[in-house]
Amino acid sequence: MTDTALTSTKPKLGSIFRMPEVEETPESQYVVAALKNHKREGLELAVKARWIAMSIFAVFIVLVHPDFEVVYHLCIMALLCLNGWFMRRVGRVGRSKMELFLIFVDLFLMTLGMVGPNPLSTDGMPLAMQYRFDNFIYFFVILAAGTMAYSWRTVIAIGVWTTVMWMLGWTLSWWFATPVPGLSEAAAAAFGAGSDLYQFLDPNSYMLQLRIQEVIVFFIVAVTLAIATRRSNQLLLSNAGLERERANLSRYFSPNVVEQLSQNDEPLKQVKIENVAVLFIDIVGFTRLAAGQDPHQVIALLRGFHGRMEREVFRHGGTLDKYLGDGLMATFGTPVAGERDASNALDCALAMQEVLAIWNRERRRLGEPEIKAGIGIHYGETLLGDIGANRLEYAVIGTAVNVAARLEEMTRGLQAGIVMSEALRLQALRELPASELAQGFECHPEQAVRGLDEPMKVWAKP
Repeated sequence: MTDTALTSTKPKLGSIFRMPEVEETPESQYVVAALKNHKREGLELAVKARWIAMSIFAVFIVLVHPDFEVVYHLCIMALLCLNGWFMRRVGRVGRSKMELFLIFVDLFLMTLGMVGPNPLSTDGMPLAMQYRFDNFIYFFVILAAGTMAYSWRTVIAIGVWTTVMWMLGWTLSWWFATPVPGLSEAAAAAFGAGSDLYQFLDPNSYMLQLRIQEVIVFFIVAVTLAIATRRSNQLLLSNAGLERERANLSRYFSPNVVEQLSQNDEPLKQVKIENVAVLFIDIVGFTRLAAGQDPHQVIALLRGFHGRMEREVFRHGGTLDKYLGDGLMATFGTPVAGERDASNALDCALAMQEVLAIWNRERRRLGEPEIKAGIGIHYGETLLGDIGANRLEYAVIGTAVNVAARLEEMTRGLQAGIVMSEALRLQALRELPASELAQGFECHPEQAVRGLDEPMKVWAKP
């Protein structure tokens, strides 16, 4: 846009047009992206509309005036189409002097073609008759196309420039043009020198009252469209904010959960008790692995690990609850329970192992140490809801969370990559009776779990 809410140094035309400014924050990238996309689409539509309109006008003019002199007007239309192509090339969000210049050229060509003398004409028609063809209405086409691609300030500028050019053209024509002798006298003799009919039909009359009426109506329409454009920009900024919120949600929830959250009013504030699948994953021996390494290498390692594991969580419909240093916690069935929460958690754990195996092949090829991780998964009752006062956090708490964390710790003693509870295994089989997800697991009955009074049966996958 030639002038947007991102720029605020231009003088304001009044409080009615005052636009909210966008602060220079990382979040403003969403607003900038939305404005750029809006401007690009608007320019495409405006240029296409211009080409279609000029083609229709060209055919219409040739059919109505099949004379050689219309070539002049066809050339003007061709220049307008070419100018539109240049506008599409240079258009961008923010102030653009080149774009403003091209808009000015647009209006100049329009004025020249409508009220300027046609060098190919040989009929000797008074120049004042150029104003009798009601060509001014074609300016509304430029104005309407401008609302698709430009800011409200530029739409008003189009209104102001058109008004000035049209009246300047009238002034120059009236000052320099020579009236055709005899026409005014003949009209006065026929209709009476003082009659309104004479003023209207005199071929040498420019009819100043109608010219002023044209520009007043045009400017009122320009201001009205500018207000509509401003409201459209505000809606665009509001939608950009919503997209930013959705992007923030997508950092924590899978895409299908983000969609559900965006369609409900404050769903996370409802405290509830639900059965949820909980997954913990942690790098085995991370302290020893990171010892002696450059801090930047350690951060790169963690980013690579977290990124790969996070993708699997989201791919299997899970929710990233939090990062835990060299591990993470994920839940399946939050904030909305699904039909395959336990089986999704188990499938995710297996997929994590596969991803780690592929990553380790790459690391061995580069001469880097392998990454081993322990995964614990459990299915049970949890308490869901927001905690905190000013800074809220969606929390999943309860014995099920503690059990999943303890199962992840048990992977060391059982020499296993995944340890799951009997509760999760049974729930996964209920969800997918014919599934082979649980194959390859070994049963370990009567395992003592720290924090629980009773031992429990667990299943481990080497």
